[in-house]
Amino acid sequence: MATIFPTAGQVLGHFHLVEQIGAGGMGIVFRARDLRLQHDVAVKVLNPKTLHDPSGRKRFRGEALILSRLNHPNVELVYAFPDDQSFDYIVMEFVPGASLDERLERGALSEREVIDLGVQLARGLAAAHARGIVHRDLKPGNLRVTPDNVLKILDFGLSQLFALPDDETVTETIDETSQPVFAGTLPY
Repeated sequence: MATIFPTAGQVLGHFHLVEQIGAGGMGIVFRARDLRLQHDVAVKVLNPKTLHDPSGRKRFRGEALILSRLNHPNVELVYAFPDDQSFDYIVMEFVPGASLDERLERGALSEREVIDLGVQLARGLAAAHARGIVHRDLKPGNLRVTPDNVLKILDFGLSQLFALPDDETVTETIDETSQPVFAGTLPY
């Protein structure tokens, strides 16, 4: 029997999927309502093409684990990685506002805005790097600016965790037998 992929209007766990707000290679992102805590969250559901691919599922779980290491005002928070029999999904902070590429479509940013957003981006990346995390797909589409002009770094799906000198964590690779491959979005 085929598994029916979640769509807007359905309930997944205790999250009512309100609307699809994004899609990429790894998954589909919904704005959802947490029915227990009564607030909006983002729910990223593993792409159905990857559902039966162990390496894709491992990478998706890795994104949740990497994000769970970060707690910074300029990085999207992860709340949960529920254990569901049918779907892998990550429950994250819902970040209102527009992506940086959407902001840029409306015209150039002022020098002050560029400096302010650049400083916030640098702070978020510094926090990630201090935890041994490299994003590897940094682009305007993965940066969101809230209505209060707070920049949030999103989508750590291609990120990699590296061991720090005083850390016993090992660098994790997806397939140690393959040659190094390009990761990220080509123009960036």
